[in-house]
Amino acid sequence: MASEPAQAGGGGATRARAVEIVEVGPRDGLQNESALVSTAAKIAYIRALVDAGARRIEATSFVHPKRVPQMADAEEVMAGVPRDQGVSYIGLVVNERGLDRALAAGVDEVNVVVVATETFCQRNQGMSIAEAVRSYGAISGRARESGLRVTATIGASFGCPFEGEVAPSTVADLVRQCVAAGADEIALADTIGVGVPADVHRLVRAARAVTDLPLRFHFHNTRNTGYANALTAVELGASALDSSAGGIGGCPFAPAATGNIATEDLAYALRRSGVHSGLDLDGLIAAAAFIGKELGAQLPALLGRAGDFSPERDS
Repeated sequence: MASEPAQAGGGGATRARAVEIVEVGPRDGLQNESALVSTAAKIAYIRALVDAGARRIEATSFVHPKRVPQMADAEEVMAGVPRDQGVSYIGLVVNERGLDRALAAGVDEVNVVVVATETFCQRNQGMSIAEAVRSYGAISGRARESGLRVTATIGASFGCPFEGEVAPSTVADLVRQCVAAGADEIALADTIGVGVPADVHRLVRAARAVTDLPLRFHFHNTRNTGYANALTAVELGASALDSSAGGIGGCPFAPAATGNIATEDLAYALRRSGVHSGLDLDGLIAAAAFIGKELGAQLPALLGRAGDFSPERDS
């Protein structure tokens, strides 16, 4: 995404900075909601996000519907997404059967999770870390042969709900293994929202010691630190940030893993910080309002409640 000059809302010097936002609401957002959203509504949500400027969207996951029933219509969703606006659609896969489905459905990218602790890896994927790394290598090889971009997400990088603290060296070792197995991008995920900016610094140093691949970050706002972490990651050179319109989502296999950081709140914070995301705030608010109505819930995002502030000053 091309950079464009922007001025920080606080009156800072003009800078040309940009970061890519990966919209994960249709997948990571909806997978943890108790309400089952119709296929038509999911497609309408994706269309609204595309209209708001989203160009990388994690649209669905190809997992067994018994484990994540909210994603049982993955093929139907992919068949209905708009294909005429240059959007790259991402599918989450956890095994080669999932990859077969993702390839047949026409995804542009795959995201594969390797969890940083044994207990959580077993709960999340039903396998050990070593087995998950081997599975990642097989998926990555086949996906890249098919011309797909592959992201390795290191789940629970910032902490585990079952084993507690995760050492940066543990994360770095998994990053190294995934790079060797064929990653195009590394994503570090704070799956349960325990991290603070100091942790972001530690993990960036650890990851950069073993790879120069683009770093993407996935933050949850469980303890109200997600936005501070995201801004810190941008300052440290993150190429992409995950977020979900409305702030919906979480991990169904982690206790108390509440929503992702909200795309509209993140885009506002970035713009006021002089960082271009290419997203339209009004469009994001509209997309969040739509999915909130479908879920029958008041969503965590705040921009839609408070409204924008002084957009002409930030443009």
